[in-house]
Amino acid sequence: MGYLNNTVVTVDAILTTKGRELLARNDGSFRITQFGLADDEIDYTLYNPYHPSGSAYYGEAIQNMPLLEAFPQDGQMMKYKLVTLPRGTAKLPILDLGYSSITLKQGASISITPQTLNYLGNTALRETSGYTATVSDVRLFATYEGVGINTTQAQNLNSTTTIGTTVSKTVIGSSINLRATTVNTLFGSNTALYATLTVIGNDSGARLNIPITITKVS
Repeated sequence: MGYLNNTVVTVDAILTTKGRELLARNDGSFRITQFGLADDEIDYTLYNPYHPSGSAYYGEAIQNMPLLEAFPQDGQMMKYKLVTLPRGTAKLPILDLGYSSITLKQGASISITPQTLNYLGNTALRETSGYTATVSDVRLFATYEGVGINTTQAQNLNSTTTIGTTVSKTVIGSSINLRATTVNTLFGSNTALYATLTVIGNDSGARLNIPITITKVS
């Protein structure tokens, strides 16, 4: 969903298959009960408190920025969602995966247990709703799974199998288990393959990207 422009309140929305099914019933079952807000398009460095025309124009450049139209890849939009934090929060929560990057040999395994720092008055904690983790190329892994969270959404994502050219995969868990592929044909003449792991705290909205390298074993 996205605003088409910033002069009138006009909203562009793309319905999921389930949403279209409920709308087609025309029996009142289609109801929007929740929504999220994000500011992906906004460049706050354009805020100019020295604008020669005065305070009414400090944010003029921001207000005139083009806004994104809606598109269905939720992993590529609304990356920076607005979140509600306790009153008095002085620091935004951040994620700690225990790694700034990951390098695995073929067949090697690793378990990642994220922690959220500066959240709900705690130095570090594990979020109740777990973490959403997306890897950019799941072909590089023999095992890629989220464990520890048993909601319906988590079960559906964790059981999804990617096919064809859809090589990214998203899972939900309190821990993320990875085992590097043993398939040599993926490497071709390369000695290493690369991917990116994106982890998001489901309660805090904190986000972290780290690179992953899979090295070929001769």
